[in-house]
Amino acid sequence: MVIAPIVQEAFRYGRDAARDDATLRTLLADLVPGLPAEVAAAVLTLAGGDPAVLHEVAGTLTPEQVRGTQPPPCTLPAAGPLGRRCRAALAVLPARTRHALLLAATDPDLAPGELLAAGAAEALAVAEQAGLVSVTSGAVQFTPAVLRAVVYYDAPLAARRAAHSLLAEVLGRRGERLRGLVHRAAAAVGADEDLARDLLTAAADGPPRTASAAYRYAAELTADPAAAAASMVAAARQAWLAGERHQAGMLLRRVSRRPQARARAGGLTGEMELREGDPAIARDMLLDAAAYLVPDDVPAALEALLLAGEAVHLAGEHGRYRVVARRALAQRRGDEPAPVALAFQQVAGLADMYAGEHDTAFARLRDVLRLAARVEEPAALIRAAGAGILVGDDSRARALAGRAIALARDRGEVTLVPQALEITAYAGLAEGHYEAATTAATEGAVLARATGQPALVRSQLGVLAVLAALVGDRESCVLRIREAGAGDTVQGPGEARALCQWALALLDLVEGRPRRTVERLGALVVAASARGNLIVQVAATPHLVEAVWRCDPPTGTSGVDARTSALDRAFEPFDRWTAGTGQPAWLALRSRCRALRSAEPQAAEEHFREALRQHDRGDADFARAHTELLFGRDLRRRRRPGAAREHLLSAVETFRLLEAGPWAAQADVELRAAGAPVPPDPAGARELTAQQERIARLVADGATNREIAQQLFLSPRTIDHHLRNVFARLGVRSRTELVRRLAG
Repeated sequence: MVIAPIVQEAFRYGRDAARDDATLRTLLADLVPGLPAEVAAAVLTLAGGDPAVLHEVAGTLTPEQVRGTQPPPCTLPAAGPLGRRCRAALAVLPARTRHALLLAATDPDLAPGELLAAGAAEALAVAEQAGLVSVTSGAVQFTPAVLRAVVYYDAPLAARRAAHSLLAEVLGRRGERLRGLVHRAAAAVGADEDLARDLLTAAADGPPRTASAAYRYAAELTADPAAAAASMVAAARQAWLAGERHQAGMLLRRVSRRPQARARAGGLTGEMELREGDPAIARDMLLDAAAYLVPDDVPAALEALLLAGEAVHLAGEHGRYRVVARRALAQRRGDEPAPVALAFQQVAGLADMYAGEHDTAFARLRDVLRLAARVEEPAALIRAAGAGILVGDDSRARALAGRAIALARDRGEVTLVPQALEITAYAGLAEGHYEAATTAATEGAVLARATGQPALVRSQLGVLAVLAALVGDRESCVLRIREAGAGDTVQGPGEARALCQWALALLDLVEGRPRRTVERLGALVVAASARGNLIVQVAATPHLVEAVWRCDPPTGTSGVDARTSALDRAFEPFDRWTAGTGQPAWLALRSRCRALRSAEPQAAEEHFREALRQHDRGDADFARAHTELLFGRDLRRRRRPGAAREHLLSAVETFRLLEAGPWAAQADVELRAAGAPVPPDPAGARELTAQQERIARLVADGATNREIAQQLFLSPRTIDHHLRNVFARLGVRSRTELVRRLAG
């Protein structure tokens, strides 16, 4: 088994980022309590992972900077010991070397070949020998990282402008038009409408970080207030897509009070709030922005509405969404390009779904999936993938999310990658591809944290908790629930809390506490007050049905009547929705639930057999084994042990293969009760699981058990347990042997 290089790189980056950020954020919070998030992020970026820099910068913050009313510092203070040492080291260098360092500091993306073209490569060698920089084939790294800021901001303004002008010429000759224009803009004095227009044109197809700088300069170079405001919002959006959340926030503060610009800024602020905070606040921001933008900017209004649809899903208030959606849909002409047509159809489908018109909603959302084949925008593909989840077409959702991931990585829109990975994880969970879902959710949590999307981190951790609970891994499940901060409580974000509640209910079910499962899932699935958890409610219904079936009927009542009265409100919407999907995986679960609810033995058996036929049309091995366990248990209880054995034996073998130990143990018990011997477990013959493969690769990458645990949201003890199994399966005795084995 081989992990794709991009996944390895994400794990490596996430491990290092988590190791640095967690400690430094805590340190900064202790040094300057209550620092606004955007200021804190700017200070942490300047520190570059160095606690000494953090101490020095934090100690010189002014009251205005602490409040966020003045920009944060951009370099080391002159009076601090580290600042003095850096400046003393620079002062003894030759003038040509200081000039070369200024060029390298002026553009963080400058490659050695570009420095060579600027005539600075040889002079930089002196700084490299002094240990101030390291030059690789692709970049120039300053040591310490803050030295880059010191070099640039200590230089006189005229020298900085001259450096930008020189780099503009070099990059222009090498075909780097957008980067060259950005340097021209940095060297400009006063308004320049022609340059502003050139920046806007070039930025349209540029990578987000460079495009953000281009839009910002365009805003500063134009004398048109409306154009400046629109460009500043565009600069903030590109910064957000590049994963620079704090930069996006600071740019939004500079947007003028012009209504149209403020509405667009409100839409972006709502989008960021959706990924990091309260979905109810995000919903209101996005619906307000959409309502204002509908008359004059329909595409922007649709964008806000589609994001509002996600927020409504999480926070409720469906009625208000439909009102704004109707106003936007009235603008439809019928000749829109595919991305706009897709947006119209998805808004209409969501409005129908929130109105309870599921047949029409399914038809519209399936149109979205067809239109998505003609769309190449990662954000649109992610939303289309979400439509696939809503109509139960999980394989299509996974494929669309995969396209979005590839496009977003290629474009540098790193903020979108964990959003697409969340859809991938949901699809894998629904399809029964649990290892693939675990990989997607783990990587998604890492990248969501790195790009400033904490709400997304929590939901990914919730998915990981459910995945752990499904196979009975209590320790991993509880750890991920704690990490998500959304455990068995009424507090916390709606989606993450629902996922964590579902995970805890699953643990109760697998550990033989079905009544506790009914209590947890009853509050989540049946209660009308459950907010924003439609997908979780649907997906958890089969476990509620099973838990009720496994409970003894209350004394003095008919078991059939008790089950019917408890489940009707949960099962009827599930039954309608699964029928509407037409997907084998969901139809199998529908038939399994019907079997468990059937009073007549013959009807129950027919439903079980139909569930197995639907499982055969798909490829969800775990779900099929679960159905066979329940079918075998039902047959045994109906005094048909011979018929039960075939299904129970199949369940045992599959659960063992998938390392679902507690479920395999349940099947073992049932198989013995049916009068059959339990076969031996040939565990040693299997390859590494996906989780073991991830851990082995991280060990080969040099990570300690504690670092791996932090990266995968597990405990060091769990990592140690997995690593012992890896050693046993691969026949190695040490980490060194493991590294050699993987390298070979």
